[in-house]
Amino acid sequence: MPTRTLVVTDSTASLTPDIAAAHGIVVVPLQVVIGAKVYDEGAGGATPELVAEALKAFVPVSTSRPAPAVLLDVYEKGAADGFSAVVSVHLSGEMSGTFESAQLAARQASIPVHAVDSRQVGVATGFAAISAADVLAGGGSAELAAETARERAALSSSFFYVDTLEYLRRGGRIGAAAALLGGALSVKPLLKIEDGKVANLERVRTATRALARLEDLVVEAAGDQQVDISVAHLASADRAGQLAARLTERLAEQLGGREVWCGELGAVLGAHVGPGMVAACVAPRLE
Repeated sequence: MPTRTLVVTDSTASLTPDIAAAHGIVVVPLQVVIGAKVYDEGAGGATPELVAEALKAFVPVSTSRPAPAVLLDVYEKGAADGFSAVVSVHLSGEMSGTFESAQLAARQASIPVHAVDSRQVGVATGFAAISAADVLAGGGSAELAAETARERAALSSSFFYVDTLEYLRRGGRIGAAAALLGGALSVKPLLKIEDGKVANLERVRTATRALARLEDLVVEAAGDQQVDISVAHLASADRAGQLAARLTERLAEQLGGREVWCGELGAVLGAHVGPGMVAACVAPRLE
């Protein structure tokens, strides 16, 4: 009887239910705390709209990782369903305890669990999980699937524009001095994910220039490789739609007929960047 490996990721990976189901990926939600209420991230709980409204109204918003017991339940259900191993791909351990929860759960699981720290956020983690699922669908081992997920995440580039650094400062994802400098200069920050953390990339004077620069950065990162591209936003659909259209046009050859994904950022990540954010991820496709 052939062995079967389950792929697990978390809700910050920004995979739609349809895409996750198509690849057989199980998605575990993180939590969002709005005021005194705790919600699971997702359509039936914390939505991007709910978070954007709370942030605009200055209602306290925070996020929390899934408990190790929650992930262990998912792994054990997989074992009960006949899976013999798990590849569990999660957002950067530098910014969330989710990967640590996966490691702790893995120690207690009845089947081998390969926990992967993508050192990314958002759909870069999602693309890594999809690559793991593709390896398994092609008959590859759990070990190869985990290594492929790490490789795809490491090759990916994540850039984002925020209207203000205030929300990243509140969540402890960026230093107070950096946030103060951004506000004092009235500049529009462009940021990137570097070594698993949020890093300053450039400061641009206007939102229009920042988004034009974001577009150029994505084109530069793609080069002449075959890539998958995703654009995400929080309460900024028009800007995101325009960016996605421009990237579709400029990178037609590198996309090879694949569409640029474009949608609203999930509630957990949205809580840390605030309304007006636009992000783009470039994920080179592996041979």
